[in-house]
Amino acid sequence: MRLDGRRESNNVEDRRGMSGGSMAGMGLGGIIIVGIITLLMGGNIGDVINNVGQQMTQVQEATPENVQREFSAEEQAQAKFCRQILASTEDIWSAVFKEMGRTYQPPTLVLFTNSVQSACGGATAAVGPFYCSGDQKLYIDLSFFTQMEKQLGIKGEFPRAYVIAHEVGHHVENLLGILGKAHAQMSRTDKVSANKISVRLELLADYYAGVWAHYEDEAFGSLEDNDMALAIKAAHQIGDNYLQKTQQGYVQPESFTHGTSEQRMKWLKMGYEKGDMNVTTFNIPESEL
Repeated sequence: MRLDGRRESNNVEDRRGMSGGSMAGMGLGGIIIVGIITLLMGGNIGDVINNVGQQMTQVQEATPENVQREFSAEEQAQAKFCRQILASTEDIWSAVFKEMGRTYQPPTLVLFTNSVQSACGGATAAVGPFYCSGDQKLYIDLSFFTQMEKQLGIKGEFPRAYVIAHEVGHHVENLLGILGKAHAQMSRTDKVSANKISVRLELLADYYAGVWAHYEDEAFGSLEDNDMALAIKAAHQIGDNYLQKTQQGYVQPESFTHGTSEQRMKWLKMGYEKGDMNVTTFNIPESEL
């Protein structure tokens, strides 16, 4: 991905090297991230709970609060990349919202190490990147990108950009009122039905990530030949069916919260090809997702 000379966002809180406090709860899909990494390292489903417990203990024994550490050149380069991608989403979504007769309010990116506190509660790095509508911030421990490459075989800069753009996609859902309405519906229904609503939210965030890529490439010509293919591969490997098959050898569709590999690839690709904000995952039958 070509980003030379591109600006960096100032909407960033760098909390790396600080203690985030105790663990208050896992974010949506966090157990899946812990599970696949545990299993790929030779563990089993029973190890997942132990892994989470160990990480919670490590959080409590982390570096004292407000103590900063030195960062490697690679870590600083990753942070710069995140700031550049966030800046791109600010520019692209501001233009898209203007076309819609709206004003885009950018989220804040929080970089953290090991654990963090948000308006949605506490979390460890095992949760993976997440968006909190309570404070309109997205949270990323940069070690997640290392895990993507080493544990999941997902390489390249653009898949990392896709991760950020997906979380910004949830922010777009929030600004458009989609996220709040969906969460309200999820709170009033059973778990299986709530999971189906969650899938629609996640696929829409994938679609919005594709919309961002569509206009980013149109405006700056930043995508290289293999970039979208790498992002689509990443979408495949984080599909619920792929992860469950890897973890337990079979899939349980009623427990899906993010969508299948095929669905995630489909909606990311569709967003990139169409760039159409009139498209949504909430007005079509489940069979068409």
